[in-house]
Amino acid sequence: MASTPVINLRRGQAVRHNNDVCIITDMEHKTPPRMASYVQMSIKSLATGRVHNLRLTSNESLDGVNLEREPHEFSYIDGDGYHFLHPETFEDVLVGNDIIVAVKQYLIEGQKYNVVFTDGTVAAVELPASISMLVTDAPDGVKGDSANNVYKAVTVETGLTVQVPLFIVTGERISVKTEDGSYLGRA
Repeated sequence: MASTPVINLRRGQAVRHNNDVCIITDMEHKTPPRMASYVQMSIKSLATGRVHNLRLTSNESLDGVNLEREPHEFSYIDGDGYHFLHPETFEDVLVGNDIIVAVKQYLIEGQKYNVVFTDGTVAAVELPASISMLVTDAPDGVKGDSANNVYKAVTVETGLTVQVPLFIVTGERISVKTEDGSYLGRA
């Protein structure tokens, strides 16, 4: 995609910054009195998940990137990487550990995820807003800890540790917010 002036970019679009594909998460066009206008934007790297804050003049431009999102089902892990299966074509897509590192605590076999492609190569794996996970290890709540909002740490099937209310026990399914790993409720 060609170079695009920053004033024509919008939230949700993909751009290339420092040879990294990034999504625009926040953007504001500012015109202070007696000063040149500028664009303040936050972009999130698809590869690392890091957020960069940029301040660009209105006449600067960034290279736009075409993104394709396709639903794939997580299949298995082997020595080569993480395998995702397209539900209609049954095409196997191999995703390397460098791309998956930020989301691997939420990967469950048989669960669907959006695989993001740029120029035919995998750029990222997008998580749903929340995911249902099985609690594999939940210590007993301590008797007398019945004050409001008392939480304990439990381990779910992927090895992720989640803070949950005392009444959650091993074997239950809970809903976990993928943005920050917080407990949402029973699933």
